[in-house]
Amino acid sequence: MRLPYIKHQGFMTINIKNIKRFALLCTATLALTSCLKDKPFPLYGKQATSPKFDYTYDKTADTLQEKTYTTFLSSNGNYFIQNNQGNTQYNYWPQAHTLDAFTDAYLRTKNDVYKQRMKSLLTGTYKANGNRYENDFYDDMEWLALASLRAYEVTKDADYLTAAKTLWTDIKKGKNDQQGGGIAWNKSKPGYKNTPANAPAIIFAARLYQLEKNQADLDLAKELYTWLKKTLLDGSGIIFDGINSNGDGTIDKNKFTYNQGVYMGAALELYNATGDAAYLTDATNNATATIKDLDISPGGLLKNEGQGDGGLFKGILVRYLTLLTLKEDVPSATRDNYAAFLKYNAETLFAKGIGRPDFMVSPDWKTKPSGTTDLTTQISGLTTIEAAATLKAAGKF
Repeated sequence: MRLPYIKHQGFMTINIKNIKRFALLCTATLALTSCLKDKPFPLYGKQATSPKFDYTYDKTADTLQEKTYTTFLSSNGNYFIQNNQGNTQYNYWPQAHTLDAFTDAYLRTKNDVYKQRMKSLLTGTYKANGNRYENDFYDDMEWLALASLRAYEVTKDADYLTAAKTLWTDIKKGKNDQQGGGIAWNKSKPGYKNTPANAPAIIFAARLYQLEKNQADLDLAKELYTWLKKTLLDGSGIIFDGINSNGDGTIDKNKFTYNQGVYMGAALELYNATGDAAYLTDATNNATATIKDLDISPGGLLKNEGQGDGGLFKGILVRYLTLLTLKEDVPSATRDNYAAFLKYNAETLFAKGIGRPDFMVSPDWKTKPSGTTDLTTQISGLTTIEAAATLKAAGKF
Protein backbone atom coordinates (compact mmCIF):
# COMPACT_ATOMS: atom_id res chain seq x y z
CA MET A 1 0.00 0.00 0.00
CA ARG A 2 1.44 3.34 -1.01
CA LEU A 3 1.08 6.12 1.54
CA PRO A 4 2.22 9.19 -0.39
CA TYR A 5 1.87 11.57 2.54
CA ILE A 6 3.78 9.46 5.07
CA LYS A 7 6.86 11.54 4.71
CA HIS A 8 8.81 11.04 7.91
CA GLN A 9 11.33 8.22 7.97
CA GLY A 10 12.38 5.76 10.62
CA PHE A 11 8.97 4.57 11.74
CA MET A 12 8.98 0.92 10.69
CA THR A 13 11.27 -2.07 11.16
CA ILE A 14 10.62 -5.09 8.96
CA ASN A 15 11.99 -8.57 9.52
CA ILE A 16 11.10 -12.06 8.32
CA LYS A 17 9.25 -12.95 11.52
CA ASN A 18 7.10 -9.84 11.18
CA ILE A 19 6.34 -10.65 7.55
CA LYS A 20 5.27 -14.19 8.45
CA ARG A 21 3.21 -12.91 11.35
CA PHE A 22 1.58 -10.32 9.08
CA ALA A 23 0.75 -12.97 6.48
CA LEU A 24 -0.93 -15.13 9.12
CA LEU A 25 -2.80 -12.11 10.43
CA CYS A 26 -4.00 -11.16 6.95
CA THR A 27 -5.25 -14.73 6.36
CA ALA A 28 -7.10 -14.72 9.66
CA THR A 29 -8.51 -11.25 9.03
CA LEU A 30 -9.82 -12.21 5.60
CA ALA A 31 -11.51 -15.28 7.05
CA LEU A 32 -13.00 -13.24 9.90
CA THR A 33 -14.19 -10.48 7.57
CA SER A 34 -15.96 -12.97 5.30
CA CYS A 35 -17.84 -14.28 8.34
CA LEU A 36 -18.72 -10.84 9.66
CA LYS A 37 -20.18 -9.23 6.56
CA ASP A 38 -23.43 -7.42 7.22
CA LYS A 39 -23.21 -8.06 10.97
CA PRO A 40 -24.37 -5.13 13.10
CA PHE A 41 -22.14 -3.19 15.49
CA PRO A 42 -21.11 -4.03 18.16
CA LEU A 43 -20.01 -7.55 17.32
CA TYR A 44 -18.17 -8.32 20.53
CA GLY A 45 -20.55 -6.96 23.12
CA LYS A 46 -21.09 -3.53 24.55
CA GLN A 47 -18.12 -3.55 26.92
CA ALA A 48 -14.49 -4.48 26.49
CA THR A 49 -14.35 -6.14 29.91
CA SER A 50 -16.44 -6.82 33.01
CA PRO A 51 -19.29 -4.39 33.78
CA LYS A 52 -17.67 -3.99 37.22
CA PHE A 53 -14.53 -2.51 35.66
CA ASP A 54 -14.04 1.12 36.73
CA TYR A 55 -13.41 3.32 33.69
CA THR A 56 -11.83 6.33 35.37
CA TYR A 57 -11.33 8.31 32.20
CA ASP A 58 -10.65 11.66 33.84
CA LYS A 59 -7.99 10.30 36.22
CA THR A 60 -6.45 8.21 33.44
CA ALA A 61 -6.38 11.26 31.18
CA ASP A 62 -4.49 13.13 33.93
CA THR A 63 -1.95 10.33 34.19
CA LEU A 64 -1.56 10.01 30.42
CA GLN A 65 -1.03 13.76 30.17
CA GLU A 66 1.79 13.65 32.73
CA LYS A 67 3.44 10.54 31.33
CA THR A 68 3.30 11.97 27.81
CA TYR A 69 4.77 15.27 28.94
CA THR A 70 7.63 13.80 30.95
CA THR A 71 8.44 11.02 28.48
CA PHE A 72 8.35 12.90 25.20
CA LEU A 73 9.42 16.47 25.98
CA SER A 74 12.69 17.36 24.22
CA SER A 75 15.75 18.28 26.28
CA ASN A 76 15.44 21.95 25.26
CA GLY A 77 11.73 21.99 26.07
CA ASN A 78 10.72 23.25 22.62
CA TYR A 79 8.95 20.21 21.18
CA PHE A 80 7.96 16.61 21.76
CA ILE A 81 10.28 13.92 20.44
CA GLN A 82 9.49 11.10 18.06
CA ASN A 83 9.39 8.14 20.43
CA ASN A 84 9.97 6.96 23.98
CA GLN A 85 13.19 5.06 23.28
CA GLY A 86 15.76 7.59 22.19
CA ASN A 87 14.66 9.05 18.86
CA THR A 88 14.71 12.79 19.53
CA GLN A 89 13.85 13.83 15.96
CA TYR A 90 11.53 16.83 15.52
CA ASN A 91 8.34 16.03 13.62
CA TYR A 92 6.11 19.01 12.80
CA TRP A 93 2.57 17.69 12.55
CA PRO A 94 2.30 15.75 15.85
CA GLN A 95 3.12 18.98 17.70
CA ALA A 96 -0.23 20.37 16.56
CA HIS A 97 -2.12 17.38 17.93
CA THR A 98 -0.16 17.58 21.16
CA LEU A 99 -1.29 21.20 21.44
CA ASP A 100 -4.87 20.03 20.89
CA ALA A 101 -4.47 17.40 23.62
CA PHE A 102 -3.24 20.04 26.07
CA THR A 103 -6.23 22.17 25.12
CA ASP A 104 -8.51 19.20 25.85
CA ALA A 105 -6.99 18.90 29.32
CA TYR A 106 -7.28 22.62 30.01
CA LEU A 107 -10.95 22.60 29.05
CA ARG A 108 -11.57 19.57 31.24
CA THR A 109 -9.62 20.67 34.32
CA LYS A 110 -9.18 24.45 34.03
CA ASN A 111 -5.68 23.81 35.39
CA ASP A 112 -3.31 26.58 34.29
CA VAL A 113 -0.44 24.12 33.92
CA TYR A 114 -2.01 22.99 30.65
CA LYS A 115 -2.44 26.58 29.54
CA GLN A 116 1.29 27.09 30.15
CA ARG A 117 2.16 23.95 28.21
CA MET A 118 0.00 25.08 25.31
CA LYS A 119 1.81 28.39 25.00
CA SER A 120 5.23 26.84 25.47
CA LEU A 121 4.52 24.38 22.67
CA LEU A 122 3.37 27.08 20.26
CA THR A 123 6.53 29.09 20.95
CA GLY A 124 8.71 26.00 20.84
CA THR A 125 7.26 24.79 17.56
CA TYR A 126 8.08 28.14 16.01
CA LYS A 127 11.69 27.83 17.19
CA ALA A 128 12.11 24.17 16.27
CA ASN A 129 10.72 24.86 12.80
CA GLY A 130 13.41 27.45 12.01
CA ASN A 131 11.68 30.49 13.54
CA ARG A 132 8.65 30.19 11.30
CA TYR A 133 5.27 28.48 11.38
CA GLU A 134 5.08 27.60 7.68
CA ASN A 135 6.41 24.43 6.09
CA ASP A 136 6.15 22.63 2.73
CA PHE A 137 3.16 20.44 3.53
CA TYR A 138 -0.27 22.03 3.41
CA ASP A 139 -1.90 19.32 5.54
CA ASP A 140 0.70 19.79 8.28
CA MET A 141 0.15 23.53 8.35
CA GLU A 142 -3.61 23.05 8.52
CA TRP A 143 -3.27 20.96 11.66
CA LEU A 144 -1.24 23.63 13.41
CA ALA A 145 -3.65 26.31 12.19
CA LEU A 146 -6.61 24.36 13.57
CA ALA A 147 -4.95 23.72 16.93
CA SER A 148 -3.88 27.36 17.20
CA LEU A 149 -7.32 28.70 16.36
CA ARG A 150 -8.90 26.41 18.95
CA ALA A 151 -6.34 27.48 21.55
CA TYR A 152 -7.17 31.12 20.77
CA GLU A 153 -10.89 30.49 21.24
CA VAL A 154 -10.17 28.90 24.63
CA THR A 155 -7.57 31.37 25.96
CA LYS A 156 -8.13 34.57 23.91
CA ASP A 157 -4.34 34.84 23.63
CA ALA A 158 -3.76 36.77 20.40
CA ASP A 159 -0.51 34.93 19.65
CA TYR A 160 -2.50 31.86 18.70
CA LEU A 161 -4.69 33.80 16.30
CA THR A 162 -1.62 35.38 14.73
CA ALA A 163 -0.09 31.94 14.19
CA ALA A 164 -3.33 30.57 12.73
CA LYS A 165 -3.79 33.43 10.30
CA THR A 166 -0.13 33.40 9.27
CA LEU A 167 -0.53 29.76 8.35
CA TRP A 168 -3.87 30.35 6.62
CA THR A 169 -2.33 32.95 4.33
CA ASP A 170 0.21 30.39 3.15
CA ILE A 171 -2.26 27.49 2.99
CA LYS A 172 -4.58 29.34 0.61
CA LYS A 173 -1.74 29.55 -1.91
CA GLY A 174 -1.98 25.79 -2.31
CA LYS A 175 -5.32 25.92 -4.13
CA ASN A 176 -5.11 25.45 -7.90
CA ASP A 177 -7.18 24.13 -10.80
CA GLN A 178 -5.34 20.85 -11.31
CA GLN A 179 -7.66 17.84 -10.85
CA GLY A 180 -10.55 20.28 -10.99
CA GLY A 181 -9.71 22.18 -7.82
CA GLY A 182 -8.71 21.60 -4.23
CA ILE A 183 -5.58 22.33 -2.22
CA ALA A 184 -2.39 20.46 -3.05
CA TRP A 185 -0.72 18.11 -0.61
CA ASN A 186 2.62 19.89 -0.72
CA LYS A 187 4.31 22.79 -2.43
CA SER A 188 6.47 20.68 -4.72
CA LYS A 189 3.60 18.49 -5.98
CA PRO A 190 0.76 20.84 -6.95
CA GLY A 191 -1.15 18.22 -8.96
CA TYR A 192 -1.61 15.77 -6.11
CA LYS A 193 -4.74 16.48 -4.07
CA ASN A 194 -6.01 14.52 -1.08
CA THR A 195 -8.48 14.48 1.78
CA PRO A 196 -5.81 15.33 4.40
CA ALA A 197 -4.98 18.61 2.63
CA ASN A 198 -8.58 19.67 2.00
CA ALA A 199 -10.91 18.53 4.79
CA PRO A 200 -8.91 20.21 7.60
CA ALA A 201 -8.76 23.39 5.49
CA ILE A 202 -12.55 23.32 5.24
CA ILE A 203 -12.86 22.91 9.00
CA PHE A 204 -10.48 25.79 9.59
CA ALA A 205 -12.11 28.13 7.06
CA ALA A 206 -15.59 27.43 8.44
CA ARG A 207 -14.44 28.03 12.01
CA LEU A 208 -12.58 31.22 11.10
CA TYR A 209 -15.72 32.44 9.34
CA GLN A 210 -17.75 31.83 12.49
CA LEU A 211 -15.21 33.87 14.43
CA GLU A 212 -14.65 36.78 12.04
CA LYS A 213 -17.55 36.62 9.53
CA ASN A 214 -15.26 37.04 6.52
CA GLN A 215 -17.40 35.80 3.62
CA ALA A 216 -14.34 34.83 1.60
CA ASP A 217 -13.45 32.18 4.18
CA LEU A 218 -16.91 30.61 4.01
CA ASP A 219 -16.92 30.74 0.22
CA LEU A 220 -13.59 28.93 0.09
CA ALA A 221 -14.78 26.31 2.58
CA LYS A 222 -17.83 25.61 0.42
CA GLU A 223 -15.76 25.48 -2.76
CA LEU A 224 -13.27 23.02 -1.30
CA TYR A 225 -16.04 20.90 0.16
CA THR A 226 -17.88 20.68 -3.18
CA TRP A 227 -14.66 19.57 -4.86
CA LEU A 228 -13.80 17.03 -2.15
CA LYS A 229 -17.25 15.45 -2.06
CA LYS A 230 -17.49 15.24 -5.86
CA THR A 231 -13.97 13.87 -6.30
CA LEU A 232 -13.30 11.48 -3.43
CA LEU A 233 -16.57 10.46 -1.76
CA ASP A 234 -17.60 6.86 -2.37
CA GLY A 235 -21.26 6.01 -2.91
CA SER A 236 -21.33 4.25 0.45
CA GLY A 237 -20.45 7.46 2.30
CA ILE A 238 -16.76 6.65 2.81
CA ILE A 239 -14.18 9.23 1.72
CA PHE A 240 -11.16 8.02 -0.24
CA ASP A 241 -7.62 9.22 0.30
CA GLY A 242 -6.55 11.22 -2.76
CA ILE A 243 -6.19 11.68 -6.49
CA ASN A 244 -3.21 11.82 -8.86
CA SER A 245 -0.51 10.71 -6.44
CA ASN A 246 1.26 8.99 -9.34
CA GLY A 247 0.55 11.70 -11.87
CA ASP A 248 -1.97 9.59 -13.78
CA GLY A 249 -5.22 11.00 -12.40
CA THR A 250 -6.23 7.82 -10.61
CA ILE A 251 -7.98 7.84 -7.23
CA ASP A 252 -6.22 6.30 -4.24
CA LYS A 253 -9.02 4.27 -2.66
CA ASN A 254 -7.32 3.65 0.66
CA LYS A 255 -9.74 3.95 3.56
CA PHE A 256 -7.89 5.54 6.46
CA THR A 257 -9.61 6.28 9.75
CA TYR A 258 -8.60 9.92 10.00
CA ASN A 259 -9.82 10.77 6.52
CA GLN A 260 -13.30 9.83 7.70
CA GLY A 261 -12.86 11.97 10.80
CA VAL A 262 -11.85 15.11 8.96
CA TYR A 263 -14.52 14.68 6.29
CA MET A 264 -17.33 14.37 8.84
CA GLY A 265 -15.70 17.28 10.69
CA ALA A 266 -15.72 19.41 7.54
CA ALA A 267 -19.39 18.70 6.91
CA LEU A 268 -20.26 19.40 10.54
CA GLU A 269 -18.42 22.75 10.58
CA LEU A 270 -20.11 23.86 7.40
CA TYR A 271 -23.44 23.00 9.02
CA ASN A 272 -22.43 25.04 12.05
CA ALA A 273 -21.48 27.95 9.80
CA THR A 274 -24.49 27.87 7.48
CA GLY A 275 -27.32 25.96 9.12
CA ASP A 276 -27.73 23.99 5.87
CA ALA A 277 -29.02 20.57 6.92
CA ALA A 278 -27.51 18.92 3.83
CA TYR A 279 -24.07 19.27 5.41
CA LEU A 280 -25.23 17.61 8.62
CA THR A 281 -26.72 14.77 6.59
CA ASP A 282 -23.37 14.32 4.85
CA ALA A 283 -21.61 14.19 8.22
CA THR A 284 -23.95 11.56 9.66
CA ASN A 285 -23.94 9.50 6.46
CA ASN A 286 -20.15 9.34 6.61
CA ALA A 287 -20.05 8.62 10.34
CA THR A 288 -22.63 5.85 10.07
CA ALA A 289 -20.78 4.28 7.14
CA THR A 290 -17.51 4.52 9.06
CA ILE A 291 -18.64 2.65 12.18
CA LYS A 292 -20.12 -0.11 10.01
CA ASP A 293 -17.19 -0.46 7.61
CA LEU A 294 -15.30 -3.68 8.32
CA ASP A 295 -12.10 -2.34 6.75
CA ILE A 296 -12.09 0.69 9.04
CA SER A 297 -13.57 -0.75 12.23
CA PRO A 298 -13.60 -4.57 12.09
CA GLY A 299 -15.78 -5.89 14.88
CA GLY A 300 -16.61 -2.34 15.92
CA LEU A 301 -13.01 -1.54 16.89
CA LEU A 302 -10.97 0.99 14.93
CA LYS A 303 -8.21 -0.80 13.05
CA ASN A 304 -4.50 -0.78 13.82
CA GLU A 305 -2.79 1.53 11.32
CA GLY A 306 0.67 1.07 12.75
CA GLN A 307 2.85 3.78 14.20
CA GLY A 308 4.54 6.74 12.51
CA ASP A 309 1.95 8.97 10.86
CA GLY A 310 -0.61 6.17 11.05
CA GLY A 311 -0.37 6.14 14.83
CA LEU A 312 -2.29 9.42 14.97
CA PHE A 313 -5.12 8.47 12.66
CA LYS A 314 -7.60 6.89 15.08
CA GLY A 315 -7.43 9.75 17.57
CA ILE A 316 -8.30 12.23 14.84
CA LEU A 317 -11.39 10.25 13.88
CA VAL A 318 -12.41 10.03 17.54
CA ARG A 319 -12.06 13.81 17.95
CA TYR A 320 -14.49 14.64 15.17
CA LEU A 321 -16.91 11.77 15.79
CA THR A 322 -17.11 13.00 19.39
CA LEU A 323 -18.16 16.46 18.19
CA LEU A 324 -20.87 14.86 16.07
CA THR A 325 -22.02 12.72 19.00
CA LEU A 326 -22.40 15.84 21.13
CA LYS A 327 -24.33 17.75 18.45
CA GLU A 328 -27.92 17.97 19.63
CA ASP A 329 -29.20 18.55 16.08
CA VAL A 330 -28.27 14.97 15.20
CA PRO A 331 -31.18 12.56 15.88
CA SER A 332 -30.86 11.03 19.33
CA ALA A 333 -30.86 7.42 18.10
CA THR A 334 -28.02 8.23 15.73
CA ARG A 335 -26.05 9.94 18.50
CA ASP A 336 -26.62 6.93 20.72
CA ASN A 337 -25.12 4.66 18.07
CA TYR A 338 -22.04 6.87 17.80
CA ALA A 339 -21.71 6.99 21.58
CA ALA A 340 -21.90 3.19 21.78
CA PHE A 341 -19.16 2.89 19.16
CA LEU A 342 -16.92 5.40 20.92
CA LYS A 343 -17.61 3.77 24.29
CA TYR A 344 -16.55 0.35 23.01
CA ASN A 345 -13.36 1.78 21.53
CA ALA A 346 -12.51 3.80 24.65
CA GLU A 347 -13.18 0.83 26.95
CA THR A 348 -11.03 -1.45 24.83
CA LEU A 349 -8.16 1.04 24.77
CA PHE A 350 -8.50 1.75 28.50
CA ALA A 351 -8.52 -1.91 29.54
CA LYS A 352 -6.26 -3.51 26.93
CA GLY A 353 -4.25 -0.97 24.95
CA ILE A 354 -2.52 1.07 27.65
CA GLY A 355 0.59 -0.29 29.36
CA ARG A 356 0.78 0.21 33.08
CA PRO A 357 2.57 1.60 35.08
CA ASP A 358 4.32 3.52 32.26
CA PHE A 359 1.00 4.45 30.56
CA MET A 360 2.34 4.09 27.04
CA VAL A 361 -0.26 3.44 24.32
CA SER A 362 -0.41 0.63 21.77
CA PRO A 363 -1.26 1.20 18.09
CA ASP A 364 -3.54 -1.83 18.46
CA TRP A 365 -6.09 -0.88 21.08
CA LYS A 366 -6.92 -4.48 21.99
CA THR A 367 -3.29 -5.38 22.78
CA LYS A 368 -0.79 -4.05 25.31
CA PRO A 369 2.09 -2.04 23.78
CA SER A 370 5.45 -3.70 23.30
CA GLY A 371 8.72 -2.07 22.33
CA THR A 372 8.79 1.53 21.14
CA THR A 373 5.84 3.89 21.41
CA ASP A 374 5.78 6.79 18.96
CA LEU A 375 4.52 10.24 19.97
CA THR A 376 1.84 9.91 17.29
CA THR A 377 0.51 6.69 18.82
CA GLN A 378 0.62 8.16 22.32
CA ILE A 379 -1.27 11.31 21.32
CA SER A 380 -3.92 9.25 19.54
CA GLY A 381 -4.61 7.31 22.73
CA LEU A 382 -4.50 10.43 24.88
CA THR A 383 -6.96 12.19 22.56
CA THR A 384 -9.31 9.22 22.82
CA ILE A 385 -9.22 9.04 26.61
CA GLU A 386 -9.79 12.81 26.82
CA ALA A 387 -12.77 12.40 24.48
CA ALA A 388 -14.09 9.57 26.66
CA ALA A 389 -13.83 11.79 29.73
CA THR A 390 -15.80 14.49 27.90
CA LEU A 391 -18.47 12.06 26.75
CA LYS A 392 -18.79 10.48 30.20
CA ALA A 393 -19.14 13.92 31.80
CA ALA A 394 -21.86 14.70 29.25
CA GLY A 395 -23.77 11.57 30.20
CA LYS A 396 -23.13 9.80 26.90
CA PHE A 397 -21.35 6.82 28.49
